[in-house]
Amino acid sequence: MKALELSHMFHRYVPLTDAIREMRKYSGELAEQSRGDHGHHLDAEMQAHMRLFRAQRNFYISGFSLFLWVVLQRLATLISRLAVTMADSEAAMKQAKSASDAAAQLLKQEKVEQEEDQQKEANVSNEIKELKEDKKRLEAERDAALKQATAVSREYDRLMEEHADLQAKLKMAEGATEGVLCELRVFQQFFP
Repeated sequence: MKALELSHMFHRYVPLTDAIREMRKYSGELAEQSRGDHGHHLDAEMQAHMRLFRAQRNFYISGFSLFLWVVLQRLATLISRLAVTMADSEAAMKQAKSASDAAAQLLKQEKVEQEEDQQKEANVSNEIKELKEDKKRLEAERDAALKQATAVSREYDRLMEEHADLQAKLKMAEGATEGVLCELRVFQQFFP
């Protein structure tokens, strides 16, 4: 690309230097003609002025052409930089948008996770309450069962004492019955 630019610059610079050379040459000719004593003709002077005019015209055209070429090069450079900057800014905007979308997605996901955690905490809290209630109920049932077992044990002890008393009375009654039977046998033996 630089070689092409140098070639264009060379093609603009050569005519400019040629026009400068011709302007000096024809300006020098006019100066010599005006200093010289020999008769100068109006026709020769007109031709010299015409050549000087053409050289000046070529100088201005090639100078303006070189100036425009420099301006156009600068504009092309600025336009290409602007295009690169616009592409970079567009890429940055897309990247920022995707980063923003990703951040929004992460925030949404975090919010969902927080809600799930709160729901789990609420479930665990409810479960703890239920377990505490179950514990109280089971403790009440245990206490009731212990009271009932104590009452049953007391009743069993009372019944065992009563049984022992009845057993003792039965033995006494059997002993008395045997004594009465013995007496009855003895009495039957004496009184048939």
